Amino acid sequence: MTSPTTSRRPSRRAYLLITGFALLLVLFPFLFWYQTWFGRKLTDAEITEYLGNAAVKPRKAQHALVQIGERLSRGDPRVRPWYPKVVASSANANIELRQTAAWIMGQDHAYEPFHDALRRLLTDSSPMVRRNAALSLTNFGDAASRGELLAMLRPYSIPSPVPGAVKYRLKLGEYVNPGTLVGRVGTAEIRSPLPGEVLALKTQDGATVAAGEALVDLAPDKEHAWEALRGLLRVGQKADLEEVQRYARGVAGMPDRVRQQASLTLQEIQNRGQ
Repeated sequence: MTSPTTSRRPSRRAYLLITGFALLLVLFPFLFWYQTWFGRKLTDAEITEYLGNAAVKPRKAQHALVQIGERLSRGDPRVRPWYPKVVASSANANIELRQTAAWIMGQDHAYEPFHDALRRLLTDSSPMVRRNAALSLTNFGDAASRGELLAMLRPYSIPSPVPGAVKYRLKLGEYVNPGTLVGRVGTAEIRSPLPGEVLALKTQDGATVAAGEALVDLAPDKEHAWEALRGLLRVGQKADLEEVQRYARGVAGMPDRVRQQASLTLQEIQNRGQ
């Protein structure tokens, strides 16, 4: 008769170690998500701390700015003590901070330092920052935003920052988001600063380009076009009518709400008689 085979069961310590390891696998991603999720409500003390440490931890500072923007949109006057920090963020080296600050500053057109900072951002190196600044300036009724608003209705060319041979990673008709890899010039990565559909590849794959030479043309993004037309409704002038009329007639790839907004903007500019 064969004796039954006996097996050693894991010890209590082994069970605890396995359970602890499994919990860590779940806990670490959650903590990372919790710390970086902008929907997490911050205390006033945290907002002050994060804004004061923007140079070291720009992601947390951006979280604080988003929360200030949300409170501003609800008409909360208690955010005013942070206004100087918002203005300071508009001059930060971090693009995301400047971009977020530009969005926030359009929500209180009674604060003149916001107006001054937004005008400076119209010449920012980042097109996303310039666009947010232009849209925010329309809340001040400032027509200085018109040039950037009109640019939002036209194709955007992505230039090469360096000379070298081009290797594309995109095809015609592909949609890109900000940060999408467009290709490489030599060893330099070229990423799109804006959203939009690839309208044209400006040179052949493998060709040599000079610094500043156009690599890709992006079609206007439908959301950016709609926002630009809304902005021109406030500050547009008769010199802008040709561009607005083009959208009112209908532009390929644009939804009907963009055409409708263009029609409203066209009528408003004509009625103003500027």
